[in-house]
Amino acid sequence: MTGQTPGCEVKDSQLKWQCRRGILELDELLAGYLEQCYREASDAEKAVFRELLTLPNPELAGYLIAGREVADGVSARVISRIRNRTGAEEAAT
Repeated sequence: MTGQTPGCEVKDSQLKWQCRRGILELDELLAGYLEQCYREASDAEKAVFRELLTLPNPELAGYLIAGREVADGVSARVISRIRNRTGAEEAAT
């Protein structure tokens, strides 16, 4: 165990489950961000990520894969971090 509280482990496992979308590209982007960036993210960025996980797959794919823009600065920053982490932004252009 890594010294996390039990509640934190449950929350992490719930987020991991929510990252499973059934679309390989989304699964990889979301799980990768969760594993590599989520813990260091600000509270606002974590809230945006959790909100993104509630979106339907077509809308989420529009932001993360197709490069659709968002107006909110914090949301745009999180989406950019998710996409840049794997080079998905280059593939969308």
